[in-house]
Amino acid sequence: MSARLTGLTAIILAAVLGQVSPTAAQETAQAPSASVNDGDAFYCGERRLGYWFYCVRRKPETPQTSEPKPQAPTATAALDAITTNLRELKARAIIEPTPENVTAYIRFQREQLDRASLFSDVWQRAIWQDPGLDYTLERPVGTLAKRQWQDARAAERDTVMAHLGDRFGLFYFFAQTCGACEVMSPIVKAVADRWHLTVRAISTDGGPSRHFPNYTVESGQRPRMGLEPKITPALVLWDSEAKRAIPIGYGVLSADELQDRIFLLTSKEAGHDF
Repeated sequence: MSARLTGLTAIILAAVLGQVSPTAAQETAQAPSASVNDGDAFYCGERRLGYWFYCVRRKPETPQTSEPKPQAPTATAALDAITTNLRELKARAIIEPTPENVTAYIRFQREQLDRASLFSDVWQRAIWQDPGLDYTLERPVGTLAKRQWQDARAAERDTVMAHLGDRFGLFYFFAQTCGACEVMSPIVKAVADRWHLTVRAISTDGGPSRHFPNYTVESGQRPRMGLEPKITPALVLWDSEAKRAIPIGYGVLSADELQDRIFLLTSKEAGHDF
């Protein structure tokens, strides 16, 4: 009872002092009950004293969201823009070849040529300073370095070819009516004689060969070796240890090219010599 008297006394005192007008008190009394604090049911619920007794909670201010900063264009986008601009200037100069349009295109093109020249110069300097980037150390292009590389390569090839006959033999498919076979047959024989390779000459049409008199007629060897059935001449290495055929190639090959192919196929893995 004393608590209610105290609250009533406070209201009367506020009205006397002019702090709360009857109209304000009436408006406060009509405040919605949804904003009432449950802990002060008497003062805020029944008496509805509002902001004077901190009964009505203020709505929180909505935080202001900052706009995202625009991202800088990527290098790819910048390069695409240059290409688009160059094409547009060129097209404009062709369609409307006024001095202004042609001059604008030439100036912009010159800027891009200077940019490309700078890139090429920096590229070359980077290769000079980093041997891991210099492909010419593996495959020289200069006259002196290239000659030295070719001599070393030929010596390595000859070493491999000298022992090739211990493991490998040659199948040579030819035809009597094949003009290319007349050119290829003496080359095959010369290479085989030099490196002591056994050659098994097989006639695909039953006709003889003056370079390989001990020929045999084909009886299904080419399909079993995975060769094209109607192309002559054709050369295949036979690995006697692995019992597998290694096709070398078709058509006319020079002696040097034939030896290089045999050398690569028997001693170098793919990707280690290119």
